[in-house]
Amino acid sequence: MVIRALTAVGAGIAVAITGHTVVNLRALRTPRRDSTPRSERVSLLIPARNEQAHIEQTVRSALAQEGVDEFEVLVLDDGSTDATGEILASIDDPRLTIMTGGQGSLPPGWLGKPWACARLARRAEGSVLVFVDADVRLEPWAARAALAEMRAGSFALVAPYPRQVASSWLERLVQPLVTWSWASTLPLGWAERSHRPSLSAANGQFIAVDAGAYRSVGGHACVRGEIVEDVALMRAFKNAGHLTATVDGSSLAQCRMYEGAGQVADGYAKSLWSAFGGPAGSVAVNAILLTAYVVPPAAMFASRDRRTRALGFAGYAAGVSSRALVARRTGERVWPDAAAQPASILAFAALNAVSWSRHLRGTNSWKGRPV
Repeated sequence: MVIRALTAVGAGIAVAITGHTVVNLRALRTPRRDSTPRSERVSLLIPARNEQAHIEQTVRSALAQEGVDEFEVLVLDDGSTDATGEILASIDDPRLTIMTGGQGSLPPGWLGKPWACARLARRAEGSVLVFVDADVRLEPWAARAALAEMRAGSFALVAPYPRQVASSWLERLVQPLVTWSWASTLPLGWAERSHRPSLSAANGQFIAVDAGAYRSVGGHACVRGEIVEDVALMRAFKNAGHLTATVDGSSLAQCRMYEGAGQVADGYAKSLWSAFGGPAGSVAVNAILLTAYVVPPAAMFASRDRRTRALGFAGYAAGVSSRALVARRTGERVWPDAAAQPASILAFAALNAVSWSRHLRGTNSWKGRPV
């Protein structure tokens, strides 16, 4: 009876989340490729540290923006020890400004990425600032579409989630959860109208902000020590009374966030410990995910009770359906990856454990800097 009850609870959660996914995807904004050209000046800001494999493609995609009357591209070579600087120096374009720095220690209380973004923003001249990670490829209409969405909805910050590219086995298990997590659980319509900071989801790979609003909240200085600085920045905007929006950016940009299992493990380990507000929140979130997406399929295969197996099947089918709906809408691989939702959740829980273990031992780092 206990197993059946637990399976019923898990299946109920999974079915409810799938129902919310359907509602959410109807409310999800998708910036239009054919949006009206804009006359505002846009600054595309790219922090780069040891990004020789991606930086040229990212910068050239930024320089290829169309439909924006005026724009500049600022890149900060943040103490790179590889060929990032040489690659940047080889790109000849009057709209490109290359900054250097990061060889010394960070200012007290600052982490590397917020400090790099803050320095870029200080030099920017645009009325709109678009922060882009150095491994993101923008479509030519990306800046125009993001700006149009921002102004049409009177938002001070728009977070278009790029399409997540995944190739290796662990990438394919974990990376789809980046988009699925907010698309299935965050009430998007409410979040756009609310100033509640808890209703925030942003991805630092691609964020567009109104420059005046950004400076009014203190810019990246207000999130200087935050591991998950993108979500923290959106919360700062909400706390200041600004409206924000999380939108589907899969037609605007794409990003292969990590390459290979090792990078996935290190990348998530650096931040997951801080993602849910502390140990209690982390335990609670992982317990809910495991109950909803691992218990039902386990019962479906292992239980001898027919009703328990039926409940398990319902929960498993709901979990797969939610993943598939989000993947289809955002241009990610649908099959067979959606069917591996239980394995994805197990992998995510394992990465949480690794992250907490490294954090408690003080061994978390990223690109040569402790976090």
